[in-house]
Amino acid sequence: MTWTDVLQPIKETAYFKNLWHQLRLIYQSNPCFPPKNEIFRALELTDFEEVKVVIIGQDPYHNDGQANGLCFSVSTNVQTPPSLKNIFRELKDDLGIERNNNDLQDWAMQGVLLLNTTLTVGAHQPNSHAHLGWETFTDSIIKQISDKKENVVFVLWGAFAQKKAALIDEKRHFIIQSSHPSPFSAHRGFFGSHPFSKINNYLLEKGKNPIIWG
Repeated sequence: MTWTDVLQPIKETAYFKNLWHQLRLIYQSNPCFPPKNEIFRALELTDFEEVKVVIIGQDPYHNDGQANGLCFSVSTNVQTPPSLKNIFRELKDDLGIERNNNDLQDWAMQGVLLLNTTLTVGAHQPNSHAHLGWETFTDSIIKQISDKKENVVFVLWGAFAQKKAALIDEKRHFIIQSSHPSPFSAHRGFFGSHPFSKINNYLLEKGKNPIIWG
């Protein structure tokens, strides 16, 4: 099964056609992120059949040159954003891995779907595209993974992501929840939560290859 199979029904709806029409107009008239050819990069790098882990973010980075279509990720030559810095700090504390590549493409290619719930944003305007209705589309992705796959790890960092637990069948999958890695909340339960070892331990239990995080 491919993303085309999974998403074709929703992509053919009036809802999605309207969303895409609005988005094209907005991209034509305003600077937006990520670049249009990277909006669906998370799906392009992680085939549906390969999804082992889903990390849920909110919306893309809104400053110039940051967003690259993968939640929490920026391009290699871009300064590390604070949340990503804290993710790497926890990775080092959890598994002793010192990571210095800010582009999480290698995670995506191992089956980690790095999914923002809103896939686009206006420049320098956080959450500015939330009203467009992206969540209907991304909720459908989460629900389809839950319904059609087994033994996927869903990583829900922060209150916003944790609302998505309602879409996930906890009997078939493993949910990891903690506070968000943002500097405002990382000290309230993200640091010390050891998500990376928990993910790999679960994958090994289920006979799957662990993720190489480094």
